[in-house]
Amino acid sequence: MAEPTVPPTFDVIAIGNAIIDVIANCNDALIEELGLSRGGMMLIDAEQAESLYAAMGPAREISGGSAANTLAGLAALGAKCAFIGQVAEDQLGEVFTHDIRAGGIAFDVPARPGNPPTARCLIFVTPDGQRTMNTFLGASHYLPAEALDESAVANAAVLYLEGYLWDPEEPRAAMRKAIEAARAAGRKIAFTPSECFVIDRHRTDFLDLIDTGKIDVLFCNEHEMAALVGHDDFEQGVAQLAPKIPVLVVTRGAEGAVAISGGQRAEVRAEPIARVVDTTGAGDLFAAGFLFGHVRGKSLEECLQYGAICACEIISHYGARPEADLKALISERVG
Repeated sequence: MAEPTVPPTFDVIAIGNAIIDVIANCNDALIEELGLSRGGMMLIDAEQAESLYAAMGPAREISGGSAANTLAGLAALGAKCAFIGQVAEDQLGEVFTHDIRAGGIAFDVPARPGNPPTARCLIFVTPDGQRTMNTFLGASHYLPAEALDESAVANAAVLYLEGYLWDPEEPRAAMRKAIEAARAAGRKIAFTPSECFVIDRHRTDFLDLIDTGKIDVLFCNEHEMAALVGHDDFEQGVAQLAPKIPVLVVTRGAEGAVAISGGQRAEVRAEPIARVVDTTGAGDLFAAGFLFGHVRGKSLEECLQYGAICACEIISHYGARPEADLKALISERVG
């Protein structure tokens, strides 16, 4: 990797799905009746999206998308961010574009005319706050490599990629191109495999990225780590991955999170919370807090604390974009 020659313009630039989350409360019986995988995420087609939307109760529409959520948290903390993703020329595309720009995040990819429409994720939230996600990827699957601004990638301290977008050929090519641009400019690359089913489909690619040293910061939860290493022994999985990655971050839900870097290990407990309302975006906001600390040169312990605080805020309300003042929360709890 080349050494950076100029200071970065952005702290983090991310490539990800541009999605609108459609969120509704439901009971456990409806999850069973619809044949959904409770607490999981599955990809659906346009027909399934219409059918599930019809089965939903009153819903809230909130901008989402894993990497975009992470940038929203980063921007709220004061980081300079940019997003690369694809929306369609439709109402939801306008909502997404407005929301991300209103959050102070640079977003310049032109909307795509015609079908398919802007992506949406239909999220059913049960009384315990667990979310069951059903995603129609729509226009986000059609992010072309030529939409990539290589100069913007080269001018960001960290390139952040979400595994969800690895499936389709066009955005996968865009992400590979971005990796090369970041590497050539001496920038860091952070990656999340996003979900176990994504790893099942692309495990060879993801392991190749790890083994060839193209990932500097890897975010995964304990289930995703198990899918990557091929077994569910947590400590053995950490021992396998940590030597291959400069910074490994593994979240464990209510059990907190672990980070390993250069042989140093740090752990944090989950922040206490009176009531979990909606777990949508918990991992995304954990990554936001951790990356904010990382680009600011904070210790592993502080980065983990930042992540835990941001994740706690996001699960206290509906939607995956922060509502409270994250800066104030971190100042109050960390100092």
